[in-house]
Amino acid sequence: MTTLIATKDSSPIEDAKNIKKACKGLGTDDTALISILAHRNVAQRKLVRLAYEEIYQEDLIQQLKSELSGSFERAICNWTMDPAERDAAFINEELKNETPDYKVIIEIACTSTSEEFLAVKRSYQFLYKHCLEEDVASKTIGDIRRLLVAVLSIYRYDGDEFDESLAHLEANILHQVIEKKAFNDDEIIRILCTRSKKQLFATFSTFRNMYGTTITKGLLAAPIDEYMAALRTTIRCIKNPQDTWPRCYATP
Repeated sequence: MTTLIATKDSSPIEDAKNIKKACKGLGTDDTALISILAHRNVAQRKLVRLAYEEIYQEDLIQQLKSELSGSFERAICNWTMDPAERDAAFINEELKNETPDYKVIIEIACTSTSEEFLAVKRSYQFLYKHCLEEDVASKTIGDIRRLLVAVLSIYRYDGDEFDESLAHLEANILHQVIEKKAFNDDEIIRILCTRSKKQLFATFSTFRNMYGTTITKGLLAAPIDEYMAALRTTIRCIKNPQDTWPRCYATP
């Protein structure tokens, strides 16, 4: 992965002025935009955006969107946004689709820390004047609504502590539910959407040790539908967050 080398002595005011200059006239100076924004870290980009708004009384993101187009516009705007704002925008884009890709929403929710995802939800509410859970609930029904709203609503404990006896108990509960093929049982959603990630790691490990298979393989017998796809994605993101979709816009 490429490492960002940020310019230590950059001036937000000078950067803002140079960005404005790059956007003047016919067309934009893409090279100049890249030379500035691609070499600023999160904190520096935030200062540039604040400086731009202070000087020109307009939002830098909106200026870039009005001047650029296509994949370059998307890349520059996504990079310039605050991380929480960026994730909120990704989620909103999916929800505007006629057939949303709920995998993207689940991956953002389940690979973020509790504080990070709380910031995403706050940004979503500020930008779109709606509660994220409200918008997801309005687009879904039945089992997938129950799962998604639960995934989005949780504020998980992020510490390292876990309870081994609880892991044994809930591994057994999950095994019984899977054996009955009751894949939409409330207990599955309760366990996945109330326990800390460390607790779930312990439960998944105990499940494998007790029953000689993984919970993921146990779900393979279920029919493939929207709910089951979302359930498998939730478990995969909790177990292996590093294997989720490439976060090319990840913060340095």
